[in-house]
Amino acid sequence: MLQFAHKRPFPRADPVTQVYDTIRAIGREAWNACFRGHVEDYDCLLAIEDAGIGDFEWRYLTIVEDGKISAAMPAFLCPYPLDTTLEEGMPRRLIRRVRQRASGFLVLRLACLGSPCTETGAIGFHADVPEESREALFGQLLTAFETLAAEEGCTLTGIKDIPAPVAAEFGALFSKRRYAAIGGLPSAWLDIDFETIDDYMARLSAGTRKDMRRKLKSFDAVRVEIRTEIGDLLPRVMALYHDTRNRSEWQFEELTPAYFEGILTHMAGRSFCALYFVGDELLAANLIVHDEQLAIDKFFCMDGERGRPYNLYFLSWFTNLRYCLDHGLSRYQSGQAYYENKVRLGSQLTANTMFFRHRNRLLQALLRLVSPLFSQDEAK
Repeated sequence: MLQFAHKRPFPRADPVTQVYDTIRAIGREAWNACFRGHVEDYDCLLAIEDAGIGDFEWRYLTIVEDGKISAAMPAFLCPYPLDTTLEEGMPRRLIRRVRQRASGFLVLRLACLGSPCTETGAIGFHADVPEESREALFGQLLTAFETLAAEEGCTLTGIKDIPAPVAAEFGALFSKRRYAAIGGLPSAWLDIDFETIDDYMARLSAGTRKDMRRKLKSFDAVRVEIRTEIGDLLPRVMALYHDTRNRSEWQFEELTPAYFEGILTHMAGRSFCALYFVGDELLAANLIVHDEQLAIDKFFCMDGERGRPYNLYFLSWFTNLRYCLDHGLSRYQSGQAYYENKVRLGSQLTANTMFFRHRNRLLQALLRLVSPLFSQDEAK
């Protein structure tokens, strides 16, 4: 049974799947009960919802049993250019040329489980849900999502960035529902199982260790400020963000000033922005969210021309490791893309998979055939 709700659910005995267009209607306590141990929880999603990002419409799916939410997952609707994950090259340039005459070419209306602004697609289950019930509950949630997609006129449905352990758990279900798997960008992470920076450095190769010591001398010329609000520096931070985004091969959502402010406001005490100055000039900013165990590097934004000589990316890496050590955090997750340096600095990678399905069976078969072309799963 699928209900589209705008108020909190009333207690019921039978499982009911409900869809909301605002996470406020669900409430922090009820949502977070399904996402314990997740940094990007209710407050993070609320900041995303309030940020006014592009053409996204937000949805939140829940399964209610006996008056409590047993399973939940965010979702979004948007126009989706199929070349989003293509590397820069001739195919992408040809698509852009066609789009100059036909703006809707290879652009489909997408309904996607997950969030475009979180690191992975987390499926939330209440702690009382036994392991053997998870697949059935997620299957019910997936059915409701597919119904929602059809009612919203979305020809393409997707499930964003499912980590390898979760993809393995529900792989049979995805296959049964005819979803095509496309490799996503892996997540990079580093366990903070060392006591000092010197201990960490000792684990690196001799060449990397020597290179890092040389780069870290840039701290002599750089001032680092850890702030929980940006204030009048927000326009400069946004300029750094756009400079960084324009250098990226893959672009999907475009963040707004309200996003950066909202994360720091809604996640007060669990977020900060590290600012990197040379003299009085702000050359880089790094947005971090965290809990008591995990720090997630959301965005590192830098003036590409003036910031690079100061090795600001590497200074931010060691600033974040020191923050984890000082605050007793046990893992640093440095995000997706630009893996060469992350692996060199000791990070491990967890694969993520995106799942897509087109309503038309013929086009779905074609999507399965060409899906390797759109894969992002190589660590570059």
